[in-house]
Amino acid sequence: MRALSGPSSLTAALLLVLSAGFHVGAFRTPHLLGRHRVARSFSQQRTVFYKTLYFDQQIDHFGFLENGTFKQRFLLNDEHWHQKNSPILFYTGNEGDITWFCNNTGFMWDVAEELGAMLIFAEHRYYGESLPFGDESYSNASYLNYLTSEQALADFAVLIENLKKSISGAQNSPVIAIGGSYGGMLSAWLRMKYPSVVIGALAASAPIWQFTDMVPCGDFYKIVTQDFANSGINCSKNIRRSWMAVNNVSSTDQGLQWLYKEFGLCSPLKEEDVGGFKGWLQETWVNLAMVDYPYEANFLQPLPRWPIKVVCSHLQFDSGVSDKQLLHGIAQAAKVYYNYTGSAVCLNMSQTATGSLGFRGWFYQACTEMVMPMCTDGIQDMFEPQVWNFQAFSDECYEIFGVRPRDHWAGTVYGGKNIGSHSNIIFSNGGLDPWMSGGVTKNFSDSLVAIMIPDGAHHLDLRYNNEYDPQTVIRARALEVQYFKNWIKHSSITR
Repeated sequence: MRALSGPSSLTAALLLVLSAGFHVGAFRTPHLLGRHRVARSFSQQRTVFYKTLYFDQQIDHFGFLENGTFKQRFLLNDEHWHQKNSPILFYTGNEGDITWFCNNTGFMWDVAEELGAMLIFAEHRYYGESLPFGDESYSNASYLNYLTSEQALADFAVLIENLKKSISGAQNSPVIAIGGSYGGMLSAWLRMKYPSVVIGALAASAPIWQFTDMVPCGDFYKIVTQDFANSGINCSKNIRRSWMAVNNVSSTDQGLQWLYKEFGLCSPLKEEDVGGFKGWLQETWVNLAMVDYPYEANFLQPLPRWPIKVVCSHLQFDSGVSDKQLLHGIAQAAKVYYNYTGSAVCLNMSQTATGSLGFRGWFYQACTEMVMPMCTDGIQDMFEPQVWNFQAFSDECYEIFGVRPRDHWAGTVYGGKNIGSHSNIIFSNGGLDPWMSGGVTKNFSDSLVAIMIPDGAHHLDLRYNNEYDPQTVIRARALEVQYFKNWIKHSSITR
């Protein structure tokens, strides 16, 4: 998931995806929830094996005029699935190539043997290779009309039912949905909407309440700011000061040239690029908050252990520092994210994370049902003030896609905060993750539970076990597996 590059909902939208930098305007760059491929650390890659399979899915599950089908890709591993009716762990694919999510969801691979589980990673329609209208899928609003979370959930439910019928010994296999970020939202919603299909769900870093009138629009950026404030002296204060410094230095042609050289950008800065430059920096700080992992990782970019601490080591100035001195530190801090390995020839403002995420698709989803209001005030956060302007957001969506968002639809279709009647869902959230702002952080019942990981960033619990894992995430994973075992045991009794 990405947050759009400016606190509008395209900000949020794209923040959930974490992809290319967006021009600052009515909204901020959408944050996608992931990028790049790496299992444990640079030196601890793990190779996984799976079969790549395809299933004929209905393009439209809810109407009867469109009878076409498309090939939905899914990945399957059954090396530990030896007994009849053993469990299935089903990953609800999010906004990107399913192979990337497969390689970055080490938790499932780590627990498969203990549970004797089959692993399935299902690709979300309109992403990766699962394109309902092939190369034309994004060509017009009529084709894009079938890109919704409801259609994706129906895909998953139909696929699960078909696999249980077609795989020998799987007819009564209990299925547990697992996902992170938008995928975590889908896993929770799959259990809510199709409780007969999955016996439970793990929704990691799933901001199911990051919608209109559910949480304050500024909470997301407050958490980002707190991460930096806690990681170094004057760190968040200097980032807050940097926006005016950029304005001052960029006010002359010489200053624009200096910024271009100081940051090592791939293209010279022009006056009209300054807003985009600041949006690029803002998304950089957001992405760092999401992937502030305790070990070297390559989820969005190759990064050191606790990367925000490394970033903040360059931003310890007092308030008397000059604009250029401050921006020199900002440039060094940005290079921790974009050039930690030293291999980058220049910094490309159009690329902030891995290309495995689907920027266009998530942008469209943000412009229809995934409306996530975000705002900043420059006081309780370290960003320039920007209000949430739904009308401006809607107008830009209409200009791009010819559609307008329904800002309350997600709450209507998925129940908003009234989820207490559901069961067997784990909501895990990291205390460092800005998406915690829209997550479920308190128990509703004995079977609708929240697990907090105070020193965890974005869905840390779904990553591979690592020697540098904090005890909080080790305990969280153990508790998640215990819930799985209880659900599996209960399902065998009741079936």
